[in-house]
Amino acid sequence: MLSRFFIQRPIFAAVVSIVIVTMGLAALVALPIAQYPDLAPPSIAVNANYPGADATVVADTVAAPIEQEVNGVEGMLYMSSVSAGDGSYALTITFAPGTDLDIASVQVQNRVAAAEPRLPEDVRRLGVKTNKKMPDFAQMVSVFSPGGTFDDVYLSNFATLRLRDEIKRIDGVGDATVFGAAEYAMRLWLDPAKLEARDLVPGDVVNAIREQNVQVAAGKVGEDPAPAGTPFELSVSTKGRLQTVEEFGELVVRTGDDGRLLRVRDIARVELGAQNYTIGSNLDGRPAANIGIYQLP
Repeated sequence: MLSRFFIQRPIFAAVVSIVIVTMGLAALVALPIAQYPDLAPPSIAVNANYPGADATVVADTVAAPIEQEVNGVEGMLYMSSVSAGDGSYALTITFAPGTDLDIASVQVQNRVAAAEPRLPEDVRRLGVKTNKKMPDFAQMVSVFSPGGTFDDVYLSNFATLRLRDEIKRIDGVGDATVFGAAEYAMRLWLDPAKLEARDLVPGDVVNAIREQNVQVAAGKVGEDPAPAGTPFELSVSTKGRLQTVEEFGELVVRTGDDGRLLRVRDIARVELGAQNYTIGSNLDGRPAANIGIYQLP
């Protein structure tokens, strides 16, 4: 009966349709974004890195402990993870529509914190990150040198230091990742023959670097309890972390019985290079730094 009423009065039906469309357009402009319905289920991303490990090792030592703890977190629909051959691990937890992501993020962080004691030391030292972001890219931005003046390492380092943090502060951006060589790092290329001749292993060199390349709190001079009449209280500054190739080359690996010093430059080649070389980035065949931008759920 109702449909026949509008069929027999086409002008009235047209007027009603125009009114509904006009009201919808007005609501589309005025309606706050927060009142739009959630169409895509929200997600939380967990990322970790285990340098030097292959996909199997990452899956056994990083993925297994984290996923055992995170599995079953309140509101979770499902989760998926990727253990890559470059030592990276990415876990995406998808929640039911309408879930408060702030609360979900705290719950996931608590579960990850419970798994951290079982993670390898290198993973704990680098940290496990938990972000609110969509699993797919919203945009990809490329940074390149038109004249070929700068290489991919310089471009990636520039994008990491100057652009990534600025992009992350844009409203609606969940995360930004720089693909390519990433930031600069001091690389030590050990000579296996020289290590064997001196009865050393790479772990000995790593331990020497960790012990000597540190920022030391040297304290103060004249701080209480000081002798009576001390007029000043001065902070003592010492040289902190090493910065140049020459400084790293002078690090002492071992001291012999006769007092002779074995330095890093005696058994390794030191250079300023990229943090990793597992991912290359190009634009039209030219070196570039690609920035992947993820949308905030």
